[in-house]
Amino acid sequence: MNKLFLKIATRYLLKNKLYSFINIFGLAIGVASFIFIMLYVNYERSYDRFEGSENVYRVYMDYLEGDEWVPGDANAYIVSAPTLKDEFPEIIDFARLRQVRDILLLQQNAIFDHLKGSLTDPSFLQIFDYSLSQGDASTALNEPYSIVLTEALAAKMFGKENPLGKALKIFDSNSPNFTVTGVLKDDNRNTHIKNDFLVSFKTFYTWDVFERDWKYTWNQNMYFTYIQVDPMANAVQLQNKIKNFKVDGLLHERHNIEPLEDIHLYSDKPYEAEANGSASRITFLMAIALIIIILSWLNYINLSTAKSLERAKETGIRKVAGALKPQIIWQSVLESMLLNIVSVIIAFLVVLALLPLFNSYIGKDLSIHLSSLKGILPMLGFVLFGSLLSGLYPAFVLSKYSPAKALKGKIQTSGNGLIVRKVLIMGQFLATIVLLIGTIIVTKQIKFLGNQPIGADLNQVVALNGQVLNSIPDSLFTNKLETFKKELVKFPFVEITSQAETYPGDGYDELNSNSGITFPDGTRDDKRITYNYAVDQNYFELMDIEFIAGGPFRQNSEGNSTDIVMNEKFVRFMGISNMEDAIDKTVEFFGRDNTIVGVIKDYHHFGLKTSIEPMILRYDKQGSNLLVKFNEEASSVSGMTGAIGQIQEKWTGQFPQSTFNYTFLDQKFEAQYKEDKAFGSAFQVFTILAILIASMGLFGLTSYTVIQRRKEIGIRKVNGATIIQILSLLNKDFVKWVGLAFIIAVPISWYAMHRWLEGFAYKTTMSWWVFGLAGILALIIALLTVSWQSFRAAVANPVEALRNE
Repeated sequence: MNKLFLKIATRYLLKNKLYSFINIFGLAIGVASFIFIMLYVNYERSYDRFEGSENVYRVYMDYLEGDEWVPGDANAYIVSAPTLKDEFPEIIDFARLRQVRDILLLQQNAIFDHLKGSLTDPSFLQIFDYSLSQGDASTALNEPYSIVLTEALAAKMFGKENPLGKALKIFDSNSPNFTVTGVLKDDNRNTHIKNDFLVSFKTFYTWDVFERDWKYTWNQNMYFTYIQVDPMANAVQLQNKIKNFKVDGLLHERHNIEPLEDIHLYSDKPYEAEANGSASRITFLMAIALIIIILSWLNYINLSTAKSLERAKETGIRKVAGALKPQIIWQSVLESMLLNIVSVIIAFLVVLALLPLFNSYIGKDLSIHLSSLKGILPMLGFVLFGSLLSGLYPAFVLSKYSPAKALKGKIQTSGNGLIVRKVLIMGQFLATIVLLIGTIIVTKQIKFLGNQPIGADLNQVVALNGQVLNSIPDSLFTNKLETFKKELVKFPFVEITSQAETYPGDGYDELNSNSGITFPDGTRDDKRITYNYAVDQNYFELMDIEFIAGGPFRQNSEGNSTDIVMNEKFVRFMGISNMEDAIDKTVEFFGRDNTIVGVIKDYHHFGLKTSIEPMILRYDKQGSNLLVKFNEEASSVSGMTGAIGQIQEKWTGQFPQSTFNYTFLDQKFEAQYKEDKAFGSAFQVFTILAILIASMGLFGLTSYTVIQRRKEIGIRKVNGATIIQILSLLNKDFVKWVGLAFIIAVPISWYAMHRWLEGFAYKTTMSWWVFGLAGILALIIALLTVSWQSFRAAVANPVEALRNE
């Protein structure tokens, strides 16, 4: 019997090619979109998941602002972890990481740069469940000047040669020798803190690179700190005890902890190890995936229900011939299963074919392998279960037809059937309008981020930095650098140069943060964290940063390095409303008095996703970044490339044994919005796919309506109704349903997008026209979709509809 039903189902699907194509195409798009989105969602959720990860927490600092504790930096102090372990028996072990970025390793004469590494405790490998492919994990990081490489870096440096015991240097040729004691096994895990190599933490206390930091204990929080908690301990109680733990000297700070597994999606603190993901983006994408798959099911229900009217006579004949209701239901379900299986197979083939393109589009490296399938299989089960349910409704509708009415062609829709149909239509339009509003607002916000003035001009500014490999005295390096800068300004395409520790878009890494500053009126503030960095006299002109009081550092600043420039936010923070009143006032921080010589207009150092912070710019011409402003002669791509080439030639001539790196400031600033732009693009693509699926569903609904009302249309035409009147009759219900769906969609969309925009300190407005435009677009999409079927019904010969009367 099943073989017969399968044969009938196959023949039916092959015979009704348009019906089969629309259903299979719609379901395949829905399932493929669902798989793409869930691959990305599972990728983002997979960060820092390993055996025992649920018992690992990161220690960070809270700061007291006013009467409220707020999350501070992502780091803690060098002695935080040992102190907490001694205080709380629930803590089994700890690991600290002092991260160093953009450094190089030297192995004989070979240079390996753009690397990221960390000094860490031996316990790091055990706490984070890392294995070594070579070496002993229990001893690899025990001794000073021990270094563990990743498999990728080891292969790059030593090829197939055994790296254990080999010596290499860090930073320059005069550094101590580091001995390779292990090779970290590459397990392809996602982690928020990535390293190309690990150095034993004991190295910190003897390596002169960190000599100035040896004295710091509770006054330099720049260590990523992790604790391993007893699985039987109550994490909430431990967190409360840690927050209540007092440290002498930390009056306005306290320790806090957060689960390691939550860092990537839920933490966005200053000095994060990398730019983390966003839980809100994941929520929105999952909502889109759910909407798309539901639209696919509704699409199938709509088309199957419409087609069931055409099959009423077939069903009547089967019942007269003795077919039972369960047999009719099973045959319909079998057709649905066959159609869904074909759709899922096509969806997987589409995913496999388009995954590389999707990866390049979102900037990720997603793949389908055993570990990813484990996360997808439950979702796929949900898809198949939903598909089965969507196939049951048309099956029950078909099985309920009366044989007598079916054979006479007098099948009419019941009141319940009309209600279900209206609900389906409302669902189609509601989803379409919500997605359209979301797409418009996301696109509007992304454009707002790119077009909003930031208070500084980053166009045609490049930051040069390189590592000199041979150790030379600081005075000689300074003289050589000054000579290099003088050579640069001789180029016709160079407008001005400057040196700075950091610049807008460079994040927090090179910023100095401190609390404890004495204002001009003698008031001392120890609560608020403020930021500062060093620049030279040319910085403000090069960046085109506007002064609203005072001016740049004074001409004699080389002998008076206590000159500082503040932004407006800092001046207001001190309680001074008139910017001119701040000039020549003295503030005390870093253990010395500093004179305010200028106040600059607030600019966005961190981008528009975060609010402007109080900022101090100190005078120092030894910044690690040499900034070069190009003029119009270097504006073309070829001109810019040629300019960089000539600058590199001068650099190599001045520093023969060195590396040369450069970064365009505008590109780096825009890179802060990379994830948001990818999210916006993905939103647009999946919205278009959802609208396509919804349109096919509306096409099915139109077919359903036209079949139901063909005799009514025939009677109206016989009585003189025009084509326009028939079109109006058939389309007015859809206009009404669009209006009802719009009324429901507006508050839902407003709430959802309001929540998304809360993640931005500076945001676009949700103007009324956004909602109106989405409603009009939905109406146009609906009318274009239904008008073809309506027009065919309006011009059809009424005799065909009334011949049986």
